[in-house]
Amino acid sequence: MGLIRRDGTRLSRALVTGASSGIGAALAARLAGLGCEVVLTGRDEERLDGVATATGGRALAADLASSGGTERVAEAGAEADLVVHSAGIGWQGRLDAMPPERIGELVEVNLTALLRLTRALLPGLAERGGHLVVVSSIAAVGVREEAVYAATKAGVRAFAASLRHEGLRVTAVLPGAVRTPFFAGRDYARRFPRMVEADEVAAAALRGVRRERAEVFVPGWLTLPARIGGALPEMFHGLSRRFG
Repeated sequence: MGLIRRDGTRLSRALVTGASSGIGAALAARLAGLGCEVVLTGRDEERLDGVATATGGRALAADLASSGGTERVAEAGAEADLVVHSAGIGWQGRLDAMPPERIGELVEVNLTALLRLTRALLPGLAERGGHLVVVSSIAAVGVREEAVYAATKAGVRAFAASLRHEGLRVTAVLPGAVRTPFFAGRDYARRFPRMVEADEVAAAALRGVRRERAEVFVPGWLTLPARIGGALPEMFHGLSRRFG
């Protein structure tokens, strides 16, 4: 069993980062339900063990922001034919209110660790005709009061596009606001767009892999403003300033 792409190839061994909660945990559950062998990694050992118990996956607590953590995860996922990067952290507020040390932390966890781990796994993944999934964000187009987070997610999106040019099968997932620990302890003040559930993002991500889609937006209508942002950036950012 496993996840079958439209060309008939089967993906049966998965590595999921950020699997202790949110989108990563939802993806782990769905992949386990498809019969995939799943290696789960994250920094919260207790929560990670809970996800592993629920999914039958193998848990590996590791900090991808350290080179030692990257090496351990790369070794554990050496046979994976599906690699899912969903580890990430956020910070919301004006840039001048952001503690300087948080800038480096976001860049390291959201972007640098992803680059480093992908590089370590790339030879085997490419040889097996595997698939890479990266969780970016609609914030990658540029949003108010999430400047550093948006910059890291734009980097993730560009990285995915670049790897596709190198022949790797890559699906970038760009969700809007998701009901995850990112919003824990603070209200989501916008009435629109609605907040989506992590499982909705997970389901869309796996559809994207099956169909070998380059990018998947969740909810799907976010595709339109993202395309407008690419084609008509001044119009897009003018509307964004007006409507948030």
